[in-house]
Amino acid sequence: MKNTLAFIFLASFIGLSCSSTSKNIFSKKTPHEKYAEKLDDIGLQETPAGRQWLAASKLALENTQEIQLPYKQNGIFGNDKARALGLRFIAKKGEQLNITITKKNGVPFVLYADVFVQNGSDHSLIHAADTAASTFSVDTDEPGPYILRLQPELFRGGEYSLSITVGPSLQFPVFGSRAKTGSFWGASRDGGKRNHEGVDIFAPKYTPVVAGADGIVTGVKDGGIGGKVVWLRAKDRNITLYYAHLDKQLVQDGDEVKRGHTLGLVGNTGNAKYTPSHLHFGIYTASGPVDPYPFVNPSVKTASPAPAKDLQKYLRLIKAGKLLLNNSVAKANTLLVPIAVNAKGYITEVPDGSFLQVPFSWVQTTNQGIMSAEVWVGKSVKDSRGKRIM
Repeated sequence: MKNTLAFIFLASFIGLSCSSTSKNIFSKKTPHEKYAEKLDDIGLQETPAGRQWLAASKLALENTQEIQLPYKQNGIFGNDKARALGLRFIAKKGEQLNITITKKNGVPFVLYADVFVQNGSDHSLIHAADTAASTFSVDTDEPGPYILRLQPELFRGGEYSLSITVGPSLQFPVFGSRAKTGSFWGASRDGGKRNHEGVDIFAPKYTPVVAGADGIVTGVKDGGIGGKVVWLRAKDRNITLYYAHLDKQLVQDGDEVKRGHTLGLVGNTGNAKYTPSHLHFGIYTASGPVDPYPFVNPSVKTASPAPAKDLQKYLRLIKAGKLLLNNSVAKANTLLVPIAVNAKGYITEVPDGSFLQVPFSWVQTTNQGIMSAEVWVGKSVKDSRGKRIM
């Protein structure tokens, strides 16, 4: 009877959700949500396995593993039980995270990847990746902690690699390699009477100044400390870009422009009359100016690769370790299930289901392999009339 039930559960999930797109998370269900609904449709939400899958997805947001960007890991999800991994990290407002997930040896399992911004105990979904995509980007329009949740389908799993690089979410506003940033956010101005609300980018006079994003020109003005200025409202983002000290403006109020479109030419108008030619670039939100440099910093940060480790064998803890989940201590000689490995150590699961991050020096690989549940491929489930359900 036990084997029969296992067969029904395992076979039910083949082909449950091979590929679905949900980039616009506010207008339709995410792939993760669609899969949960299918669990309910075939009655598996009320089974122990289905409840475990739903509980794991929730727990991954509440008991996260702390990482630092940029980041790389090699990971594994066994198909013996439902698991989900939440990786928590700090990102600056204006950065773009480029996330790549590659499945090892082309194993065909679906891995749901959802990004949340955390505000206290609340988690707001900001991106749900298409399950057919291996790379996606997330613009961090809010500062503070973010969580990447990874979770495979029930009874499906495999090995994968994860990479998160950090770069700018906007195009650099001055064209050419001779443009150099020379004065940053917060620098003193007018003898300490005010602070610099932007960055200054020095370049030869008449160098093209370009749109950092698709948007609409909301202001073309001449006068005051900014001299000749252009205001650009970015499309689908709650930010307005400010370009000042231009020698010439090449757009008009109301123009729709694309990323990289020339808005004007570098100059030294306004209170920059006696300084080298440069662009003052600023970004404004509903709550005021913000540091624009993370939005345009051309440096792309990448992490050191994770070392090659065998993730299909147990690890033995050779010294006590404190668990983040319940603040208890894992005893030496405890068997750990490796979930992932990064440049610093392992992310592991202890017998009670808690996750524990351990340095390499804390564990030893055992000769005992991790047993996995059998995966039934090519099977289908039919109703009493022989009609295929899944």
